[in-house]
Amino acid sequence: MASATVLAPQAAPEGVAAAAPLPDILPPVKPKRGFIGYLRRNPTIAIGGGLLLLMVLIAILAPYLWTVDPTALAPARRTREPSAQYWFGTDMLGRDVYSRVMYGARVSLIVGFAVALLSSVIGLAIGLVSGFIRWADSIIMRIMDGLMSIPPILLAIALMALTRGSVQNVIIAITIAEVPRVSRLVRGVVLSLREQPYVDAAVAAGTRTPVIMLRHILPNTLAPMTVQATYICASAMIIEAILSFIGAGTPPIIPSWGNIMAEGRALWQVKPYIVFFPAVFLSVTVLAVNLLGDGLRDALDPRMAKRL
Repeated sequence: MASATVLAPQAAPEGVAAAAPLPDILPPVKPKRGFIGYLRRNPTIAIGGGLLLLMVLIAILAPYLWTVDPTALAPARRTREPSAQYWFGTDMLGRDVYSRVMYGARVSLIVGFAVALLSSVIGLAIGLVSGFIRWADSIIMRIMDGLMSIPPILLAIALMALTRGSVQNVIIAITIAEVPRVSRLVRGVVLSLREQPYVDAAVAAGTRTPVIMLRHILPNTLAPMTVQATYICASAMIIEAILSFIGAGTPPIIPSWGNIMAEGRALWQVKPYIVFFPAVFLSVTVLAVNLLGDGLRDALDPRMAKRL
């Protein structure tokens, strides 16, 4: 049996200059690890998460950000222009717009996060049952199709008309409007997952249906659900602002960005700052949530993930 021989590199003949080794065209790239490396690979998540974190800190630390009582009335100081004393001016009742905008962040963030959480949990449960249990699919989806035939804002207005205005009722109304979309998303994912070989193997092994749903189906739905939750959060903030703007949302005594814009719409041509500042904060918050959702979609989707 012939043994393999390894040829050693031969030295250059005498009188012949050996060429210098060529440098690497592309130097080796060291993958960035840790939290900072993750943010560098996903700048959209860094920007969106940073802006959202800033808004959360503003909502939490509102009493310590040089604010006053947002409900304090001062008719003698109404419609003051922005100045060193009143950074965002005052409204028609003399209330400090800056303080109302800072405190108004609490309502929008609470509604957005609560609706995203509740609709995700309820929609996830409905989608799992509908997608995996065949006989329940047609019944549940026909109900969801009926709810989806109504635009979310109109459904929320109709539900708010049946109750009194409060933050809790706004959360419930928007959650009911968003659940059908979540359930259809989860159902579509479950329909594709239940045909996978590992699910067939679990069924053949005698595994009970609840165990299959929790152990094999549920973990694979979390990635799309996380992305969908961010879009629901942004949509809930906008719907809450619309409801408050038309007087069907939070009570006027509670400062929210929609209420502030509604109170300033009568004077927006001569006193545009009353509407401008809450609109800017609402836009930045919704933009931050959408950027975070886009970044999570790119990071969690293996076909779109950026790999160094």
